[in-house]
Amino acid sequence: MDFSGSNLSLWFIIVQFGLLAALVLFGNLLRRKIPLLRVSLLPTAVIAGFLGLFVRQMGWVPFDKTFLEAVTYHMTAIGFIAISLRKPTRSERETSKKLFRDGVNSGVFIVSNYLIQCVLGLIITVVLSLTIMPDIFKAAGVILPMGYGQGPGQAFNVGNTYEQAYGFAGGATFGLAIATMGTLWACIGGIIYLNIVARRRRQTTEKVDAAKIDHIQEPFFESGEIPLTEAVDKFTIQLAFILLVYLATYGLSSVLTTVLSGKPGLGKTLIPLIWGFNFLIGSSLALVMRAIMGFLRRRKIMNRQYTNNYLLNRISGSAFDIMVFASICAIDIGDLAGLWIPFLLMSTLGGFVTLFYIRRMAKVLYPDYDLEGMLAMYGMMTGTISTGIMLLREIDPSFKTPAANNLVVGSSVAIIVGAPMLLLIGLAPQSDLLLYVTLAASSAYALILNLYLLRSKLFKRFREN
Repeated sequence: MDFSGSNLSLWFIIVQFGLLAALVLFGNLLRRKIPLLRVSLLPTAVIAGFLGLFVRQMGWVPFDKTFLEAVTYHMTAIGFIAISLRKPTRSERETSKKLFRDGVNSGVFIVSNYLIQCVLGLIITVVLSLTIMPDIFKAAGVILPMGYGQGPGQAFNVGNTYEQAYGFAGGATFGLAIATMGTLWACIGGIIYLNIVARRRRQTTEKVDAAKIDHIQEPFFESGEIPLTEAVDKFTIQLAFILLVYLATYGLSSVLTTVLSGKPGLGKTLIPLIWGFNFLIGSSLALVMRAIMGFLRRRKIMNRQYTNNYLLNRISGSAFDIMVFASICAIDIGDLAGLWIPFLLMSTLGGFVTLFYIRRMAKVLYPDYDLEGMLAMYGMMTGTISTGIMLLREIDPSFKTPAANNLVVGSSVAIIVGAPMLLLIGLAPQSDLLLYVTLAASSAYALILNLYLLRSKLFKRFREN
């Protein structure tokens, strides 16, 4: 075998990841040394992603777009699998009734945000199709909640599915661009709003670096776990579990695809979703594996705890950082030709509508900590859970309020409550009739969820009247 540099296939992945690493380190340096970037709360991965996008578009660095898209796709699933394999901590198992109630309400609130963003996006594309852009791909509006509410991985998956299966030219890039604008709304828009509120309260959001050190330290080791190094390193065990679950995800997805291939109507709707939302299948299988290991431990069949929350959190964090970088760097500006109007309308209106809606609802759902709850939820519903935590830390660095817990518990509840959206995502691009059905169903479901969230307030008014 040729081990020299002339063997491009041998060195391709190393070169690509090496370039990625160089830009991440340079982006981190810029964030540390430039005050404006540090105050903006922009994550290092976002800064590095824009640097990568610039040098790739200029042709200065040989980033491969297909490689970047593949990294975005796989890192999304790996990150979610790692999170799902985590063993619930004692504090998570012993949450009070109020914390559980707020967490459930947060899950419904999250899905309600998805639906409102979906309705907004579809209204924009439908109006454009009836006026100045008759040839627009109308189902592109569904990508707004994927990019803002879900993140770059899911936005890319849906955009790429629409591009490959339904002919939405530039769909993958459109999804990545929407998700990038969402992150900017979360970081820049969030910190602007935070400073406005702080000025009203005559406070300041500027903190010394020491105040931003984690106040809640994760344990490196829990009783009953395998040693850090034995016959095999503990980190290797975590990777083995993640990759095993991901392999099972691929196998299950292949089986489902084979079964659905014999049913053309249903298969056309579900097969793209199976591969586009592989992270959901992976997360589900990871939860099953976690439950099996818990059962074996309770039965004393397995005497040791093999998963380690600290290492799994680090793996998921790294996966999401790499995903964010690759998703921004993979944007192809040329693919947005002809899509600038819907892109600007959706990204701008999506940011304002999300901010207005979350601000109003947070006062109802989190009366004791409305600002903390609002910032955490806004950061997640325009970026990711990480940006939500970053905004929360600016006013609640010690996590004294339940706002952080709401994001964790709410995200789990949202998977169940938001399941019908998967079907709507598959229906919207198939025909104009099904697109209007999707719009009507999303509006109706959003109304139902909002009535549920406002039930106490509505019941109180009813009793008063």
